[in-house]
Amino acid sequence: MSNVIFYTLVMAVVTYLIRVLPLTLIRKEIKNIYIRSFLYYVPYVTLAVMVFPAILDATASPWSALIGFIVAIFFAYRGASLVSVALFACLSVFFIELFLY
Repeated sequence: MSNVIFYTLVMAVVTYLIRVLPLTLIRKEIKNIYIRSFLYYVPYVTLAVMVFPAILDATASPWSALIGFIVAIFFAYRGASLVSVALFACLSVFFIELFLY
C-alpha cells in the first residue's frame, strides 16, 4: 500500500513541475516563429496521439476501425459537421462488422 502512495506522490510532483516550471522559467513572450508554431500544434498532436490507438481498439476488428477512421477523415476533410462525421464513421463500422462477422 505504501508503494501506491509513493507512486501517486511522485506522479503528482512530476505533473505539478511540468505545469509550473514553464511559467516560472519563461517570463517573456516567445518571439521565435519556429517555437511558436511548434507550441501552436502541440494540443492537436497530443489529442491525435491519445485518440488514434483508442480508435483501433474500440471495435471488434482493427480493419473495421481503420475503415471507419478513413471515412471520418474523408468527411471531415470535405467540411462535414462533427455530428455527421461521427455518424458516417459509426455507420461504416457497423456495416463492415455486420458483413464481416
